[in-house]
Amino acid sequence: MVSKPPAGDPVQDAPQVTEPQHAAAGLPAIGHTLRIAQEQMGLARTARTLLKVNQKDGFDCPGCAWPEGDKRHVAEFCENGAKAVAEEATLRRVTPEFFAAHPVADLATRSGYWLGQQGRITRPMLLDEGGERYEPVTWERAFAIIAEELRALTSPDEALFYTSGRTSNEAAFLLQLFAREFGTNNLPDCSNMCHESSGSALTETIGIGKGSVSLEDLHRADLIIVAGQNPGTNHPRMLSALEKAKASGARIISVNPLPEAGLERFKNPQTPQGMIKGAALTDLFLQIRIGGDQALFRLLNRLVLETAGAVDEEFVRAHTHGYEEFAAAAKAADWDETLTATGLGRAEIERALEMVLASERTIVCWAMGLTQHKHSVPTIREVVNLLLLRGNIGRPGAGVCPVRGHSNVQGDRTMGIFERPAPAFLDALDKEFGIVSPRHHGFDVVRSIQALRDGEAKVFFAMGGNFVGATPDTEVTEAAMRNARLTVHVSTKLNRSHAVTGTRALILPTLGRTDKDVQRSGRQVVTVEDSMSLVHASRGNLPPASPHLLSEPAIVARMARAVLGGGSATPWEEFEADYATIRDRIARVVPGFQDFNARLAANPGGFALPHAPRDERRFPTKTGKANFTAAPVEYPKVPEGRLLLQTLRSHDQYNTTIYGLDDRYRGIRGGRRVVLVHPEDAASFGLEDGAYADLVSEWTDGTERRAPGFRVVHYPTSRGCAAAYYPETNVLVPLESTADVSNTPASKSVIVRLEQSQSA
Repeated sequence: MVSKPPAGDPVQDAPQVTEPQHAAAGLPAIGHTLRIAQEQMGLARTARTLLKVNQKDGFDCPGCAWPEGDKRHVAEFCENGAKAVAEEATLRRVTPEFFAAHPVADLATRSGYWLGQQGRITRPMLLDEGGERYEPVTWERAFAIIAEELRALTSPDEALFYTSGRTSNEAAFLLQLFAREFGTNNLPDCSNMCHESSGSALTETIGIGKGSVSLEDLHRADLIIVAGQNPGTNHPRMLSALEKAKASGARIISVNPLPEAGLERFKNPQTPQGMIKGAALTDLFLQIRIGGDQALFRLLNRLVLETAGAVDEEFVRAHTHGYEEFAAAAKAADWDETLTATGLGRAEIERALEMVLASERTIVCWAMGLTQHKHSVPTIREVVNLLLLRGNIGRPGAGVCPVRGHSNVQGDRTMGIFERPAPAFLDALDKEFGIVSPRHHGFDVVRSIQALRDGEAKVFFAMGGNFVGATPDTEVTEAAMRNARLTVHVSTKLNRSHAVTGTRALILPTLGRTDKDVQRSGRQVVTVEDSMSLVHASRGNLPPASPHLLSEPAIVARMARAVLGGGSATPWEEFEADYATIRDRIARVVPGFQDFNARLAANPGGFALPHAPRDERRFPTKTGKANFTAAPVEYPKVPEGRLLLQTLRSHDQYNTTIYGLDDRYRGIRGGRRVVLVHPEDAASFGLEDGAYADLVSEWTDGTERRAPGFRVVHYPTSRGCAAAYYPETNVLVPLESTADVSNTPASKSVIVRLEQSQSA
């Protein structure tokens, strides 16, 4: 039976803490999935919806970007995917009456959990200048307001067009086309905050900023290294692939500051054996200190070089560049410095080396634990160095595997959502549409916040997402957003960003992945690209949450018509009426999408985009070869009496969407304001388990950034390290603390001190 949304925010003052679990999924995952689904959708709708998730004739899960194999299970979803679907397909509704009862000042006091639980937004809403509440507005008036504000700008570069990774390929292509026809490359996206470091490192080293492996490669690997990633919560379906790899003889090394249940044992809920016993996954757990990964991989590279016959000399000679400089740097790697940087023991590293040397086919997987540090880009380059040494790029069962978060974050970038587009892409776009795209670079996420803060940007448009909740330095970001003349959010549900507005604000409600999309030419499909470069269709099967919703492509097309008027020769009405016409244009602009519509029809499970390093061991870099690199080794230096904090998700969370207040794998229930600290580190601060502390970050600008009232949990973290959930701890991450090259916020290495809270 569908339950009503919470009337008030739940009390989180006293979270309950038990021992962490040592296995993921199993019966508890099934029970939790069914409970959440029934609360949001009811029994019949749950069955109707979940059986279409990730099916060839169904819709793509709005959660993570993990791929599906050609043969699909009838229940091709995980617990957290089911939560994402349930929250989108919910029967709860946010109506104009809700906004009348809740002024913006009230919404601003609510938690992200409470806001998200209210349900689907049903009408476009306007917060007018000087207004206290959102009020209903017609679509025509909403687009007129956007046109009015954009036309009033001194320069097109005073506008920002942000994209969330849920956005379809078709909508993303239209948005970047509109932005460039309008005159700006200000196209920040959520990739700027997560895998930008991966793209930067991989583009330089192998010539393409995407992973080089398929699901089949994982199943064939001899060794899989999972570094800085918690698949049990963030990409649960990946556990099935790891289980299959283990059954085929693969070994797994996990590199992480925290032990994670999903990498210890996976109880596959789709098999009787999995439910009863499960499969042990990790063969070697390297509990590394936060930010020590570059030092670890550098030393492993030195040890490989010192082992006779370990280097694939034929591959290195034929396919790589920069080997001599790299080898000289690697041979200088120091054992003592590495042990300090990593917190590991010599025997652990030597064991890892044995496993590397015994493997003919090695894959390295990683996520935010590697990408959100100052030195993330050289860290990932060092990972690539290890693979190149052994010839593990362009070989079946081997390669790089950056595991993307949101379901189409990779596809959005492929479609041109990028503030620094390649000249060849712009040339193709201009030729196809007869426009002149700007050639100067635009703003990424961090630079966009700075532009709003400094008055350089005045209009902010977001295609999905929760920009305010996802970004660093909360107080600075929120003040920056309030500087805007207009903020616009294309959304399915409420979040924090709707309560932190410019002078005027619009909420434009849109169709979700689960919603049936019917336009003038008939029923539509959209497409997405998964983490392994497979493109496939997505078809919603539910009646839209309201007759007043527009699809994302329709919103962009109508906005473009309102803003550009008769001066645009782009057939925006045609694009809105039939998305196949958008795909025809994509096919002529974006490499790899030739005959897009025909291939989509011929391949119900999707088709793979070309990947030169994977497909033919060709590396489209500046040197024409795969590049070894030799950056100085870096790792965070933490002053005495301080800890290094990483921000992370709970199990009841996907990105900034909070499904509940538990993190059952880590033994946390009923609250999110907890900080996980090693017992000996907590003792040095005089903090017993159950005490309450303020987290205070320290940065070179001397500003005190404080997150008060966190319950201290004694936890088996690496010594000197701590962990706490975002977005609650985003306030601690300085806006200017970013990764070199990629400019990604350094949310995984925040120097903090713990102070006893004045009141619990």
